[in-house]
Amino acid sequence: MNKKLLALFLGTAISLTVIPLQALASSAPAQTAEIVQTVNFRDQPSTSGKRIRYLQPGETLEVMQTVNSSWLQVKDSKGVTGYVSSSSTYVRLKTAAAADKPNGIVLSSVSFRTGPSTDAARMRYLQKGELVLVLEKVNDYWYKIEDKDQKVGYVSTNAQYIDTAFGDNGDQQEPVLPSPPNATIVSSVSFRTEPNADASRIRYLQSGEKVLIINKVNDYWYNVQDQNGVTGYVSTSSKYISTTYVEPYKKLDHAVAADRVIAAGMNYLGTPYEFGSSRSDTSTFDCSDFVRQAYLDGIGQQLPGDSRSQADYVKSIGKTTADWHKLNKGDLMFFMSYKGYSAADYAGIDRSKETVTHVAIYLGDGKILHTYSQTSGGVRIDSIAGTQWENRFLQGGATY
Repeated sequence: MNKKLLALFLGTAISLTVIPLQALASSAPAQTAEIVQTVNFRDQPSTSGKRIRYLQPGETLEVMQTVNSSWLQVKDSKGVTGYVSSSSTYVRLKTAAAADKPNGIVLSSVSFRTGPSTDAARMRYLQKGELVLVLEKVNDYWYKIEDKDQKVGYVSTNAQYIDTAFGDNGDQQEPVLPSPPNATIVSSVSFRTEPNADASRIRYLQSGEKVLIINKVNDYWYNVQDQNGVTGYVSTSSKYISTTYVEPYKKLDHAVAADRVIAAGMNYLGTPYEFGSSRSDTSTFDCSDFVRQAYLDGIGQQLPGDSRSQADYVKSIGKTTADWHKLNKGDLMFFMSYKGYSAADYAGIDRSKETVTHVAIYLGDGKILHTYSQTSGGVRIDSIAGTQWENRFLQGGATY
């Protein structure tokens, strides 16, 4: 009898111990790991473990368990299980409870497949206007995505079918990147906040300093940017400044100037995107570098080298609008960072306090010419109405 009671007691104790632990495990939120830097995928949680392959940036893995403070057991998109470093240098952890907002919208009906191949089974057709979450760019032809029902599959990367903010570097705030200078300070001169001798002095510009003349306000004042990205005004007198600056574009009809800028920009369609691209070559562009080059090539106008400075300059011209329908061809458009595809994601935002993170050239007819990420394919044309670009728009206007 005692043995039976003891066995019953032990069985009950084991049940009480095991069941809550199982329940706890099943209720734990699913976790994924996004690869942010190339890292070894190993068959053991050790640097001596055999390398299965290299995991590449952008891959999303299912986290099976946290082995210790240094290693995660994970499963890749093909179902292969292995181990990866848990260091934030290599992985970014996410939980299902903190699921990302959609970052893509379907532009026209397209197959949603079980694998990244036209031979893979079609789960269904994604319909125009559906919002999706792009998880990974598998290759040049396929995105791995999650639909509104949290089903994961694959869809063509063709811009005819999907528009996405995946890999969008327009969210990143550019460093100040002045354009190459076109003037040299001859002797110490006041650098002022306004084109007026009574305006506050920012500082003295020193002999030998290089500056960028952006605009000639009148016969007495240049609008210039120093090499720290600070914009102000300086005397046009040759006693103080020597320059190669010319402004023939001001003699052009605005429509003619716009056509020349747009034609120059169109010459770069497909040029690869690079965040913080060099302002001294045209092999790659980020958004502001592309805009600067199109204006320079098209009409010889030197714009500041980063989007925030370009926005400040256009605002100083005094012809800005927050309604993109009122813009003219060739005007610049400035945007805030991505917050979602739905207009509701931008409701209640004080746009006057938002930082400019992207710039584009308005083509007219609701189209823009710009570049914003490697994923998007470099310099391209996009529509505004009903897209993230309409939701993100802050202001726009003419450059002179």
